[in-house]
Amino acid sequence: MNELFEQVTLGKLDLPNRLVMAPMTRSRAVGGLVTDLTAGYYAQRAGAGLIITEGTQPSVIGQGYIDTPGLHTREQAEAWRRVTDAVHERGGRIFVQLMHSGRVGHPCLYPDGALPVAPSAIASGGQIYTHDGMLDHPTPRPMTLDDIASTVEDFVTAATYAMEAGFDGVELHAANGYLLHQFLCGSANARSDAYGGSVENRIRFAVEVAQAVSDAIGPERVGMRISPANGNNGINERDSADVYPALMRALAPYELAYVHVMEFGSREITKLVRAAWPGTLILNPHATGQEAKVTPEAATAVLREGLCDAVSLATLWLANPDLPERIRAGGPYNEADPSTFYGGDHRGYTDYPTVAAR
Repeated sequence: MNELFEQVTLGKLDLPNRLVMAPMTRSRAVGGLVTDLTAGYYAQRAGAGLIITEGTQPSVIGQGYIDTPGLHTREQAEAWRRVTDAVHERGGRIFVQLMHSGRVGHPCLYPDGALPVAPSAIASGGQIYTHDGMLDHPTPRPMTLDDIASTVEDFVTAATYAMEAGFDGVELHAANGYLLHQFLCGSANARSDAYGGSVENRIRFAVEVAQAVSDAIGPERVGMRISPANGNNGINERDSADVYPALMRALAPYELAYVHVMEFGSREITKLVRAAWPGTLILNPHATGQEAKVTPEAATAVLREGLCDAVSLATLWLANPDLPERIRAGGPYNEADPSTFYGGDHRGYTDYPTVAAR
């Protein structure tokens, strides 16, 4: 598996290996603030070529789940500084994922009880977990042109705070059925203006966010995550093979640090994205959509095939803070405890043992 341990350039960063820690929601940021426990969690995994944090809301209305972190106030940026300092002290590199959930939200999350916003007044059909039980996602409020412009600025503000917090860059979440993905998908976007209808119009918002954030902090510090053909959160894409190559061509002039593909049984579309994107590509490979987790063997295979430049893994990083060392040794690997994935304390978070501790 030597390919996993080759260096690769991402923006202006030279990564020591091609093993990326994928973003994973952990719901331990009560009040939107990360803690010293968060700092310890990410610092333990600083051996990754790149860490991409859990989804972090760029605005109050961008929140989609309880106890997720924000990056839209100075207090939140100062809290994140403890995380980036801890990672950098161990020689790591870390991007924050900026995730606006769009219609995947609920009034109970927002101080003013507002409706979540989205391209169109089309509900996801899903539910949100709350401390009071499961609640249906409501029909969202369709965004006005002023809302769209202000949301672009929210991403810029969050990216600027990310720089103040010491992050090496930001990843824009345009996958998994969240706001940017909702604009890309015709089943969630029924607009008749410049942001809906044709493929060119539906990719416009994602491109505008990428351009504005790149202008603010530099394109070498900006990545974007996509998930072609992913049906999460009520998404039903019928033209993924047209949308994503078009998006790649539109983004190419901005020379972003990378594009990150969360594959969802869409290997042929992955190949189309690879052909259309001239820069660094990170892949979370799921060729059939049935694999529960990405194995080191699968990661090596897609690198050898030339499908990507680096590979993101999720569950293995969650349970194995020393994952590179374990891969070099051929295992063994800790098994993750699903009951501790979301919320809680250090258990199932910072207490997974390293090989050295056995």
